[in-house]
Amino acid sequence: MISEHVTARHLSRKAVIYIRQSTPNQVLTNQESTRLQYALRQRALELGWHDHDIEVIDADLGLSAQTTSHRQGMMDLIGRVTLGEIGLILSWEVTRLSRNCSDWYPLLDLCGYRQCLIADRDGVYDPGCQNGRLLLGLKGTISEIELHTLRGRLTAGLHSKAARGDLGLILPAGLVRDPSGVVTRDPDQEVQARVALVFATFLEKKSASRTLRALQSHSLALPRRDRYGGVRWKAPTVSAIIAMLKNPAYAGAFVYGRTGTTRAPLPGARPLQKPRPREEWRFVVKDKYPAYISWETFDRIQEMLRDNYAEYDRNRTRGVPRPGAALLHGIVYCGECGHKMVVQYKTGTRYICNYLRQQHGVPVCQCLTADPIDAWVVQAFFEAVAPAELEVWERSQAAQRQAEEAMARSEAQQIERLRYQAGLAERQFDRVDPDNRNVAAELERRWEAALRELHQAEENFAQRQASRARPLEISADVRSAFLATGRRLPALWQDPTLGNERRKALLRCLIDKVVAHRSAPDRIQVRIVWRGGATSEREVEVPVGDLRRLSRAAEMEARILEMAGSAMPDDQIAAALTAEGYRSPMSDHLLPSTVKGIRLRHKLMQKRSQSHPRSIPGHLTVPQLADRLQIGCHWIYDRIHNGTIAVRRDPATRLYLFPDTSDTLDSFRRLRVGELQSLQFSDLPGY
Repeated sequence: MISEHVTARHLSRKAVIYIRQSTPNQVLTNQESTRLQYALRQRALELGWHDHDIEVIDADLGLSAQTTSHRQGMMDLIGRVTLGEIGLILSWEVTRLSRNCSDWYPLLDLCGYRQCLIADRDGVYDPGCQNGRLLLGLKGTISEIELHTLRGRLTAGLHSKAARGDLGLILPAGLVRDPSGVVTRDPDQEVQARVALVFATFLEKKSASRTLRALQSHSLALPRRDRYGGVRWKAPTVSAIIAMLKNPAYAGAFVYGRTGTTRAPLPGARPLQKPRPREEWRFVVKDKYPAYISWETFDRIQEMLRDNYAEYDRNRTRGVPRPGAALLHGIVYCGECGHKMVVQYKTGTRYICNYLRQQHGVPVCQCLTADPIDAWVVQAFFEAVAPAELEVWERSQAAQRQAEEAMARSEAQQIERLRYQAGLAERQFDRVDPDNRNVAAELERRWEAALRELHQAEENFAQRQASRARPLEISADVRSAFLATGRRLPALWQDPTLGNERRKALLRCLIDKVVAHRSAPDRIQVRIVWRGGATSEREVEVPVGDLRRLSRAAEMEARILEMAGSAMPDDQIAAALTAEGYRSPMSDHLLPSTVKGIRLRHKLMQKRSQSHPRSIPGHLTVPQLADRLQIGCHWIYDRIHNGTIAVRRDPATRLYLFPDTSDTLDSFRRLRVGELQSLQFSDLPGY
């Protein structure tokens, strides 16, 4: 029966039947719905269209109607409506066209403007009239609400199961689900041992990259889930190790909602999956699976991974210990602004606070010499660990032996698996018909490859077993001597085989952070914050480039002049004042040369020959010339050495002599202001 909305104008154009199912599973299982949609051709014939004017668009089978951008069939349909080629869009129900009002209403506007009818199993609607637009708008709104209702109902059931920990999530390698739904450990002992080895090695090495190198050094593979849910042995990678370390299922916990979906940055792009912080995980049910590690160990591993992240110059992490000379990198903070300090090795080891300079363009907050700070922190560390150093060493040796034994067991299990694969390949080759050369050749190749892999693994294992060092044991006499000597850690600390990475790791076992603040030009206030909250504080003396930058410079100078007046030798003065806490600018004690320099500057001579300056008639020495010009002697000596002032030593006195004339003084003044580039005195008479 022809509807009153169908006119000759509509019949002169095409009638399009739009067919869609939401998922590929519906395409396979909901066969009756698909047949009903294809049967709409008869409805179009009843409305007056000829068979050759009826077309079917089924390119969107298996695609959701949430958006239009990813449905090519719908995009083609909109394009043809825009061109005025279509007079009727026929669908089983309007939800087939769109379940999103932001796409539905523009389609109604377009069809109303181009006089294209929309029909479903209930009737024919004209989007260009008020009644038709009202009915279609209500149908579109209801379909959108229905989608959210269905999703909410399904999500509520899913969340209910997740809250109990009964939701069937994909399990990592090492855990399997039996037919009754109970999760157990993988029955393959090699898989169990390899998973446990990854966690044990990381806890020993403290880094995923070092764990990778340890596995690679023993040619050990990792069990990984493939796309079909089976276990495949693959070469270890850092990403695979980190994925295992971050999976809470190994700690026996069921976790749902570890990632969140965000909107796609561009229209048509797929939504983005981003990991959520641990405090935002939706459901966490502990002790749901058989655990490889405890939940406390899992927390500790996550903290180590966070610290190892390469952003130690920010306040959030400490960074992994590295082989650099600065022992406190990643744990030293600025006492001025509170930000983390970074390390600079350009002209010596320094701790620099440049956070404010990077963020706001202001000058560097602090630049501190690292060696004196490190030295005192290490000394404080020795004092803290001296009573327990033997116990720590023994625990370290025991942990090392356990790690080596675990590695050996894993290698043996891997060899056993390779031996089984080689035997299986041999049995498959023996069962093949010899006349079937194509199959026999392939099975023979697989057998040979399995034998080569087995032989290589056995050779590597034998070599490592032969080169494996025997565990070091302490006899009763050595133990008694060790305990009697007390502090042996300082001597062990200097052992070059220890390495800066292990030294830094030892410091971090007890030290949470170090705060440094320059209290004076030659002093740095250093505060150690120990694990647990206790603090140690001290002022550390650092080298300075000038005597005047010393805090007690004036006091020291007065003491030197007082003691020099009593004819005390310079070395005795230096020793006495060092005992009183005085020092030279670039040293931790007072040097005799510093005493001599201060004494001579005040014209205190120890010998009579030094009581009057040397005088050469008609000539000026460098000190005399410098005194006339009111400049330092070093300015003249520097230019003599770099060739700016050409002059030779006098053969008799071995001094640099200059003519005692006004021209000489004038030439030097012009050289000082840049009017002359060089001076020549070696060609004058007498040279």
